[in-house]
Amino acid sequence: MTQLGLPDDIHACLFDLDGVVTRTAVVHAAAWKEMFDAFLRERDGEDFRPFAAADYDEYVDGRPRADGVRTFLASRGIDLPDGDPDDPPGAETVHGLGNRKNELVLEKIRTEGVEAYEGTLRYLEVVRAHGLSTAIVSSSANCRDVLRSIGAEHFFDVRIDGVVAAERKLPGKPHPDTFLAAAEDLGVEPARCAVFEDALAGMDAGRAGRFGYVVGVDRVGQTDALYAHGADIVVRDLAELGETK
Repeated sequence: MTQLGLPDDIHACLFDLDGVVTRTAVVHAAAWKEMFDAFLRERDGEDFRPFAAADYDEYVDGRPRADGVRTFLASRGIDLPDGDPDDPPGAETVHGLGNRKNELVLEKIRTEGVEAYEGTLRYLEVVRAHGLSTAIVSSSANCRDVLRSIGAEHFFDVRIDGVVAAERKLPGKPHPDTFLAAAEDLGVEPARCAVFEDALAGMDAGRAGRFGYVVGVDRVGQTDALYAHGADIVVRDLAELGETK
């Protein structure tokens, strides 16, 4: 293992955004709950079954927005039309619900701000000082704005986010395609890349893409699940790795 806590043959690091670089995972979870609970209450009345933390972890976290809507609704036996990407927020379509969630999360980010994980920023500094290539890989269409808001855009050589994935027609996590695209853009074989993820869907993507090392970041007490979904190691913060301890 290197001083970075990675195998010797790792030449690039691919980082998820929400929950790994920034503390926005909790903001996204709250926005999903607010949106889905309002939809379910309207549909089922006061006896509705609320959207729970386990629903977020299993069906939504790490997935592209529309995929998260479809996957959760399917778990409740609900089938809605996809609609169009520009459907108004709250329209009873997959894209309408997704746009309502995005509206809520942007409002929360504006009012509450975005905070970075200092351990991750220190780790990024050390990774780049050792000459490894870096990429940010996120399903969020707001990725660039979030990185700019915390002054972290310069840490990454490549950005594959929701905008880029849509342009290239890349399926999102748990498919490995966005991570594979980042590796290709960096010019590094997947076997020589490390993936850093906090979401179970991200673990699945790391395993499916046969990346050289998959680091699970446990912010919410799901260490066993991260290992079960393919993590090689699980840490609570990237400051636990290598020289940033």
